[in-house]
Amino acid sequence: MKSLKALLAKPFAKHIRKNVYKWAKKPIKTQEKVFKQLIKQAKNTAFGKDHDFENIHSYEDFVKRVPIRDYESLKPYVERVVAGESDILWKGKPLYFAKTSGTTSGAKYIPITKESMPTHVEAARNAILLYIAETGNTDFVNGKMIFLQGSPILKEENGVKLGRLSGIVAHYVPGYLQKNRMPSWETNCIEDWETKVEAIVDETLPEKMAIISGIPSWVQMYFERIQERTGKKIGEVFPDFKLFIFGGVNYEPYRNKFENLIGRKVDSIELYPASEGFFAFQNQQDDKGMLLQLKSGIFYEFIEANTFFDENPTRVALKDVKLGVNYVMIISTNAGLWGYNIGDTVEFTSLKPYKVIVSGRIKHFISAFGEHVIGKEVEHALNDALQNSGASINEFTVAPKIHTEDELPYHEWFIEFEKEPKHMDAFAATIDASLQQQNSYYLDLIKGKVLQPLKITKIQKDGFQNYMKSIGKLGGQNKIPRLSNDRKIAEMLTNQKKA
Repeated sequence: MKSLKALLAKPFAKHIRKNVYKWAKKPIKTQEKVFKQLIKQAKNTAFGKDHDFENIHSYEDFVKRVPIRDYESLKPYVERVVAGESDILWKGKPLYFAKTSGTTSGAKYIPITKESMPTHVEAARNAILLYIAETGNTDFVNGKMIFLQGSPILKEENGVKLGRLSGIVAHYVPGYLQKNRMPSWETNCIEDWETKVEAIVDETLPEKMAIISGIPSWVQMYFERIQERTGKKIGEVFPDFKLFIFGGVNYEPYRNKFENLIGRKVDSIELYPASEGFFAFQNQQDDKGMLLQLKSGIFYEFIEANTFFDENPTRVALKDVKLGVNYVMIISTNAGLWGYNIGDTVEFTSLKPYKVIVSGRIKHFISAFGEHVIGKEVEHALNDALQNSGASINEFTVAPKIHTEDELPYHEWFIEFEKEPKHMDAFAATIDASLQQQNSYYLDLIKGKVLQPLKITKIQKDGFQNYMKSIGKLGGQNKIPRLSNDRKIAEMLTNQKKA
């Protein structure tokens, strides 16, 4: 017999889906409305005055007055907000700073305001409700759910609380989910990731887990610990486990490994959250594209990735985007980020409604020889090789090998295999053929004997975890870059291998 909560979930889910599709069917009008509200509400801020918001009446006016900025360029304004000033990037003071570790700028302080905070919570909720509306599956609503996340302990700086986004969001779990939610507050507050995972295993093993959520690489670590303890597949340990929710990285390279760990297929929902905003979520099980959140206080612009580093690249509003083009996503938000480059690249998979996949990071590519290989291409190529090989992987990254003795340079793939392919040479050749097919520059360099086909370097078990630990980024929301245009990560992995 279904519980009252399960019975009520279906009509509520259908109601929410109707509301979501209402704005999704009027995308340009929805974005125009968001744009006008943003400009109106911020015109009396320091940023608004500096950029003449008073005289911005159209998108064209905005482009003339507000340049594209990354965190470094916006930092002088952010520092004033952190110092305790009001009305700088957005009216008043922010509720929180989501503190993230930037690669070039050290710690980043991303403001979250009373207007932007609800959109993070709402989008996560709607992702689950649209899944219920589509599948009719409510079996999981009475089971336990876990989100592997950062510590919810928040510090304070000049009257504004700061912490990791996942830790901040932990304070906003709705009351009706509190009893179902795991881990306990005490366990969630453990800072050391390995200690935390062990404590989470202790707490969850006796429970009826129904939803498990987090970045795939860290959920994998949790699953492996459970398997080590019990000797059983996750699907056997948790027979009620029905839904895996993930974000942060492409799931496909992990899929074989996860299906093996779980022992059966489970439904999954991909999310696209970030400290700067909750941008998209998967709204259909048979479509990997994620529905772009157009009514969440975020105004979107796009720049074609291959022109991004030109002197004056063309900025494109939503109405002018095209399918299959690799775009850098630019946002302006009700948290006070303006013409802001979050560093991600996306591709549109649908224009009715607008759906995206994350194709990579604008800084994470390999173009040591002019090939401009991106994250989506290496993930797709690896997936092609995994499909019929019987192999599965834990983690991987790719770097150029420029300086070689008596041979052509090449791309070096560092792969930690869970199960190695029978024929490693054939596996590498399949990856290389797929890359050549996807990327004409790479194909030309191979054909022109500028590069030789890629080589695979095997990484020992837990090698990537040990690397992340060595740089203080084990667990939480931290991810291994798929690609580097230099050898920094490669050298550390190589040295670790020698040791």
